[in-house]
Amino acid sequence: MSALAGTNYPVAVLETSKGVIAVELYDDQAPLTCQNFIKLVNDGFYDGMIFHRILDGFMIQAGNTMPDGSTKTSPYGQIGAFEGRLTHVDGAISMASTGAGVPGEAQFFIMDGARVGPQYGMDGSYAAFGKTIYGIEVVRDIADEPNDERYEPSPGGGKPLKDIIIEKIYMAKE
Repeated sequence: MSALAGTNYPVAVLETSKGVIAVELYDDQAPLTCQNFIKLVNDGFYDGMIFHRILDGFMIQAGNTMPDGSTKTSPYGQIGAFEGRLTHVDGAISMASTGAGVPGEAQFFIMDGARVGPQYGMDGSYAAFGKTIYGIEVVRDIADEPNDERYEPSPGGGKPLKDIIIEKIYMAKE
């Protein structure tokens, strides 16, 4: 993967049932969030989970739901402090949380800003901690999947009609 050669940041690779996505993690700007994500990746926490929420042209979300509908929570709890300095541009990876400015735990989302552009209103409310450097077309392909718009608890729905699985996430560069 040639994208790895061009970065000095840690890189996580997501092998999904739709293809491969690589994200560089800005550990100099969101150190606690990156450390938490890397620990969960190295523990195999995300392996086998599904993208449980997708909104076309906006984002894809994963980090707590298994294909059978059961959920997992991080063994580490919430991240120690909220780090919300980075911008929610196309391809940004961000930590989901229970509310604006609340530190996240394990759920993350990747922005699909192809149609709607940057989401500056999310800046300072959710902690972006990296950016997609490979596989943005896979992000878009996942976001384009048909979904159940009635799905709760996500306002506006977003549960894919068929499972999109994170087969494995691993650190290609730490």
